[in-house]
Amino acid sequence: MTKKTNPWSRREFLSTSAAAALGAASLPLWSPGIFASRAQGDILRVALVGTGIRGSSTWGRTLIQRYADVLEMVGLCDSNPKRLAYAKQYMGAACPTFTDFDRMIRETQPQVVIVTTTDCFHAKYICRAMELGCDVITEKPMATDEEMCQAILDTERRTGRKVTVSFNYRYSPEAVKIKETLMSGEIGQVTSVDFNYYLDVFHGASYFRRWHGFKQFSGSLLVHKATHHYDLMNWWLSAEPLEVNAHGALRKYGHNGTIRSQRCMTCPHKDSCEFFWDITTNEHLMNLYVKAESEDNYLRDACVFRKKINIWDTMNVQVKYHNRVTMSYSLNAFMPYEGYSVGFNGTKGRLDARVYHQTPWEIPALAEFRVTRNFGSSRTSNISAGGGGHWGADGIMQDQIFRDMLPDSLARRAGSRQGALSILIGIAARRSIEQGRPFKIDELVKL
Repeated sequence: MTKKTNPWSRREFLSTSAAAALGAASLPLWSPGIFASRAQGDILRVALVGTGIRGSSTWGRTLIQRYADVLEMVGLCDSNPKRLAYAKQYMGAACPTFTDFDRMIRETQPQVVIVTTTDCFHAKYICRAMELGCDVITEKPMATDEEMCQAILDTERRTGRKVTVSFNYRYSPEAVKIKETLMSGEIGQVTSVDFNYYLDVFHGASYFRRWHGFKQFSGSLLVHKATHHYDLMNWWLSAEPLEVNAHGALRKYGHNGTIRSQRCMTCPHKDSCEFFWDITTNEHLMNLYVKAESEDNYLRDACVFRKKINIWDTMNVQVKYHNRVTMSYSLNAFMPYEGYSVGFNGTKGRLDARVYHQTPWEIPALAEFRVTRNFGSSRTSNISAGGGGHWGADGIMQDQIFRDMLPDSLARRAGSRQGALSILIGIAARRSIEQGRPFKIDELVKL
């Protein structure tokens, strides 16, 4: 008689057993260390490093306008003094500005530092802020490679400070509905997932115009963009990834172009290039970036066909989780429309969700849901997202962070472990493509 072999290694079995002993619900829990110690009525002292579009708006202007009763912006820091000066004015901030991070912390004594710099510098400022006695809120991705990720985890452990990762996607209405449907048990135990994300030729192309088009700055879209999607899946499944295999190619942008220039604003092919984008029509971007170019030579409207672009625009990833769920994921960055489709296969049925992300972002997105039971009929429903940043998700997340207004029964708040597990899928995928083999998460970082 042929002996049956177990496709799961002893390491994977032990990982699964340990997690099972803790209970699936314990996996996404977050420690509220940053704000739990703030006494009623105290004003939180906050400093911001990185005054680009996300920092100056969502984490700058919005905080000053909406949360002045609970926090004070005490310092702004950026390596570009011209951008910093405009961002301060745009935000309506009354605080001092700095190009030296340590000096800002020393002179303003913040309790919390918000990190919204170029991705590859997140870890530097997260770790330094904790070493100087501050808790941290960071934009995703928490880091762009495994060494940076390990440094953050080690520094947090050593200093006793806390990191919060701003995974706003967990707060979007369609993501919440998917989570609640899975928690209800209607489709039984999830066994596998199909997840396809589409960036359109406007939003997708924007990554190839900016610093995101280079692995050394963004870690590739598998880290910068897909960290959102991996985090959603980890959260939806209450599961942790074990192994990743991936394929990627650059099929549309970069060297694939037949015409190119340095930037759109001075391009001789304006009339013939389908990707021409006129930054001069946006006064805010002109002030924030173009008028600050003399300080760092950063071009916000760089050509999407630059030959030096080294990220991928066509990606496929397979992920194996501790609870034996497998996920097939794809990300494509030059589609005619934007959004995602996800299908959860369960022991009792299937959940399908199709989400249309309309642009401009102020227009509510539409999500279509279908739940089909085995040997039964389908139930369909639609929802629209709310208004505001990222279809209402930004405001809900910030209310929960700064006002603690909402119960966290869905465990949406994310700390360093959740931040690590999301980027490690992307980092493992990048390594898999580069080395042509699957990567185990524990090859990269000691969690």
